[in-house]
Amino acid sequence: MRQPTRRQKPFTEINTAPFTDIILVLMAIFMVTTPLVMQSNIQVNLPSSSTGKPMKESGQISIMATNEGMLYLDNKLISRKALKAEVAKRHQADPGLEVILYSDKMVRFKDIVGLLDIFNELNIKNLNIATKTE
Repeated sequence: MRQPTRRQKPFTEINTAPFTDIILVLMAIFMVTTPLVMQSNIQVNLPSSSTGKPMKESGQISIMATNEGMLYLDNKLISRKALKAEVAKRHQADPGLEVILYSDKMVRFKDIVGLLDIFNELNIKNLNIATKTE
């Protein structure tokens, strides 16, 4: 006599281990490449100088003024009023704060003087204007 065969239940679970591995690899790739992409997103055509010197990397903030009238504080778009407040806050936390101004060579001098007035009003003594060397 033959015994009736049992029907096996179908396997309905999804194996997520390969999916997790792929996600971790993609996350590592994005973590490595994001800073590289973010560094070169703002193009400023700097004026030339024959006496330019390399700057140190720590204890400084960078301000970019573009030809279109946009201001960037450490690669983030910012208004003139917010720039003044943020620089004042950082200067209060670090009195030796160094400000580097990256200005397109076609920016109106009036706009540069306005930025210099802000720095003078905040009593910032360490101010440098970035140039490219000849």
